[in-house]
Amino acid sequence: MASTLSQVFRDNPLPLNHIIPLDFTSVHSLPESHVWPAFDGFPFGTTYPGEKFSIPIIDLMDPNAAQLVGHACEKWGAFQLTSHGLPSILTDDVESQTRRLFALPAHDKMKALRLPSGGTGYGQARISPFYPKFMWHEGFTIMGSAVDHARKLWPDDYKGFCDVMENYQKKMKELAESLLHIFLESLNISKEEYRSTTIQRGRKACNTALQLNSYPPCPDPNRAMGLAPHTDSLLFTIVHQSHTSGLQILRDGVGWITVFPLEGALVVNVGDLLHILSNGRYPSVLHRAVVNQAEHRISLAYFYGPPADSLISPLCNLVSSGQQVVAPRYRSVSVKEYVDLKEKHKEKALSLLRL
Repeated sequence: MASTLSQVFRDNPLPLNHIIPLDFTSVHSLPESHVWPAFDGFPFGTTYPGEKFSIPIIDLMDPNAAQLVGHACEKWGAFQLTSHGLPSILTDDVESQTRRLFALPAHDKMKALRLPSGGTGYGQARISPFYPKFMWHEGFTIMGSAVDHARKLWPDDYKGFCDVMENYQKKMKELAESLLHIFLESLNISKEEYRSTTIQRGRKACNTALQLNSYPPCPDPNRAMGLAPHTDSLLFTIVHQSHTSGLQILRDGVGWITVFPLEGALVVNVGDLLHILSNGRYPSVLHRAVVNQAEHRISLAYFYGPPADSLISPLCNLVSSGQQVVAPRYRSVSVKEYVDLKEKHKEKALSLLRL
């Protein structure tokens, strides 16, 4: 059976003008189609130095990791993760292969263009239709094997790319499963309670996608947007950043805060389904990507969630800090139904589930 994302994408096809990226090498000034109007927090956002305005850094091997994760999710919706076990040689390889892909000429990348009703391949961010201006971004989405698209890009030399992406996804899935257990422990939820809450209906496979992101150098970065503000739909996302900063998260009462790359660390952010599962205790974090004039920034986002037909609802035994039981704030929803709502309503999707 197809994954949730594939099913929903078939039901919500996009027009080609919101799939085909700009040929960034062909322009020397910012096209009007990519000029974003000034609004609150844009273009410059808010960047605060020092630990006070930096997301928490958590060592996965720390005996108190679950408690630290819980605090980070409540206060920030994101954290940087170290001692995660992902070999540096693998992150180097996957970054190298990602740069290899995006360095191809535009006409070659177009051979792997995402179909209007498809979920994988080369193209713009799927949130593009929600905005009147285009983003300074190109992406490549992988769900499972990348062979079909990679063959079109490198007919005689695709194996290296596919092997690296397959290995990376395997390691990321192992890490995601470990993180899921830590999230549950931080919420004082057992695996059995989680399984009874996310009704699997016979399905065992998790729901994942790997998104390769490219933000080429921009001739006028103060008037362009790399990736517009959004939350992620599934349980959580694990992000590998290159050495160039650009990821920003929105913190209530503070503003936009840059998540500076930390050598060897991965960024983990809460998604909408974990927001629902935690009854709003762990808020899904609004984040965006800004661009720069000098460097080509890349990132890799691994999205992790339950199977397509799982039913998600707030865990009924969550309590407030005063140990008083809190009523469910969100109705139950299947993963497929929620991702479909997100495709149609973007950030309004969560509010449509409020009780």
